[in-house]
Order: sequence, then C-alpha cells, then structure tokens
Amino acid sequence: MKRWAKVTLGALAALAVLGGAGWLSLDREIRALVASLPTDTDILFWSDAQRDAGFRMLDRLGWLVDSRVVSRGAGPVRALPQGEPLALDFDLDAYLARQRVAALVVLVDGQVVLERYGLGFGPEGRWTSFSVAKSLTSTLVGAALQDGAIRNLDDKVSAYIPDLQGSAYDDVTVRQLLTMTSGVAWNEDYGDPQSDVARFNAHRPDAGVDATVSYMRRLPREAPAGEKWRYKTGETNLLGVLVSSATGKPLAQYLSEKIWSRAGMEQDATWLLGATGHEISGCCIQAATRDMARFGLFVLDGGQIGAVQVVPEDWFALAGSKQADIGEPGRGYGFQWWTYDDGSFAAQGIFGQGIFIDPARRLVIATNGNWPVASARAYWDGREALYAAVRAAVPVRADQS
Repeated sequence: MKRWAKVTLGALAALAVLGGAGWLSLDREIRALVASLPTDTDILFWSDAQRDAGFRMLDRLGWLVDSRVVSRGAGPVRALPQGEPLALDFDLDAYLARQRVAALVVLVDGQVVLERYGLGFGPEGRWTSFSVAKSLTSTLVGAALQDGAIRNLDDKVSAYIPDLQGSAYDDVTVRQLLTMTSGVAWNEDYGDPQSDVARFNAHRPDAGVDATVSYMRRLPREAPAGEKWRYKTGETNLLGVLVSSATGKPLAQYLSEKIWSRAGMEQDATWLLGATGHEISGCCIQAATRDMARFGLFVLDGGQIGAVQVVPEDWFALAGSKQADIGEPGRGYGFQWWTYDDGSFAAQGIFGQGIFIDPARRLVIATNGNWPVASARAYWDGREALYAAVRAAVPVRADQS
C-alpha cells in the first residue's frame, strides 16, 4: 500500500520505477539525492537536501505515492506580462536565503512585478503545495454548490458521505467542515508520531470504506458542533471525499474541468492520492508557481472565467473573511483560508508554501520553499514580513479605497 508520507520501498526499487527519460532528465545531483531518500522515514524528517529534491517531484516518485493529473487542457495560456518592478524597502536576498525559497512570484493587476527562484528550481518545474491545497479544495466545494451537486452548506456531512452515519460527524454540517469547527477531537502536532495527522496516514481502512472516512469516523467529540475551531487536515480530506461523492468525479478531474483547463494555466498539475484512491485533498497538489499565481488571479476575479461563474458570486467574500475565531488578534479562519481583518487572506502550507491575496491592491503573492523545519513561528513571521513589505510598496487601488 502506498502512503503519501512514507517511503515504503528501497532506493533500488525507486530507480526501477522512475526509469526512462523522466529519470535521466533530472540533474545528476538530484538523481543522487532521490536515490538516497530513506526507506523508513516520514517525509517531514528528510534532510534539507532530500526535501529540495523530493518536493519538486513527489508525483514522479512512483514507489512513494500515486497521483492523478489535473489537465490544463488545450486552451490559451493566460499571459502574465512584465510590470514595473517593485521598489522594496526589504532585504530580499537575505529573505530568500533565510527562508530557503524555491520560488516567489508577485502579481499586481495581473502583471509580474517580482519573480525569483532558488534551490535549483525554476518556472518550468512543479513544486508540492502541502496545505495550500486546502484552499483549492474549498473552492471546489464552492463549484459543487454552484453546480447544484451540493445543495446547501448547512446540509449534514453524512448526507453526502453515508459511511459517517453514526459517528461524531453525524452532527456536523458542510459549513462546519469548511471552517474546521466540527467539535470533533484531533491532534495536528507534526512533531508527535502519535498525533492524528501522523497516524491517519498509516491507518488500515475498514473494508470497502475510504481511508480518511474510516479513520475520521472513529474520532470522539470534544465540543458541540460549531463552537470550537481546531485546525484539522483530516477534515479537509473529508471535504474532498464529499465533493467527489457529490459530483461523481475525482477531484483532479473536477479541478481541471472547472478551473485548471479554463483559467489559462501553463502546465498540467498533479494531485497525490491516498491509500484508497481519493486525492489527498488537504495536501499535495504539484503545480508551477506561476500557475498557483494564476489561481490567485481567478480568486481576485471573483471565481468568474469569461462569462462563466464557477463559484457563487459571494463565495470568496465569505471564504476569505473570518468565519471562525482562531484566538489571534486581527486574524481568523474562513473557508479553508487564513484571513486578516483588513480583507486580505492566504492559503498556507508547511515548509513555506503559500498564496497571499489582497483584493484592495489586486495583489497576489505565490511562494514555494523548503524551510529547515515544517513549521516554526520564526518562519511564518518572516514571510509575514515579506507580505507587509510588498503591500507597503503597492498602493491601494483608487476603486478599492
């Protein structure tokens, strides 16, 4: 059984699976690093160099995990013209080195005002998203709502995932899953091998039941539904199962049909799969950083592509505003987006992945990286400082002030 977070076969098997032109096209140093990936260590504990190699090609490590293509289709690419370079009052080179940045793309009004790459990565490559995928998953909930496949956000989750009937999730609505206010107990400690976020990847599912559903339906309730916010990757994975169940389509196909093939993406993306074949919707879309920036433009456009309204017209006004209090002044949680009281919002992933959106400035900041640790306040704060410096250099649009 393949698992997204663990290497389960040796390096020799990896070389045999990779094979061919895809393997030979890799830089010799990266091939050596991939061959050195440990056979029994969680990806969270690989070395910096091993993650540098692995994060750009998780979808090609066939012995590690399966993936499904998110096709860009055959439509025209959305141009990202060069804009006036930003004048930053900020030591950008020091930031890029300290944060171990693989890619930084800044758009204002759809124009590139800053673009930098590192760690041997470039615009032609794909980097893993980690939890940035959560915000794309929530957008697919909006698309399914617009399509009528999801009837109402206040429907019970078990109406779409019958295998949750009789569990603590029987009392939980789709809206409460979106805002992570289910009240079901969960431990997201990445450093604890006994945490839920660590154990559910290795869970052996009940026969005939999706792996995520099998694990999540065993969890106890810790608070009444709707009363307590707690960050839970497992619940985003449930949202993915819900969207697939409601639409009858794999998430990668639905993302392609609704957004990726319409919004002018330059490259196909991929989405890693869990043990029972569903996309791991709380994690791990592999995409070009420029295409993640284009997704940000889709958000700024209100989820409209041409004459087609992909999500409800008020979707991002709700999704990108505080729906749950997280106990931090000026911050909150929306529909799988981290929110700021000034109207900006962000998708965030461990090791330095992110999409920051400021509608008042028509600003998108897409980042990929490989922090030395999965998550630490110093690195989050460092990136917040970059966001602040960029915003200081970009005036609020006259029609938004």
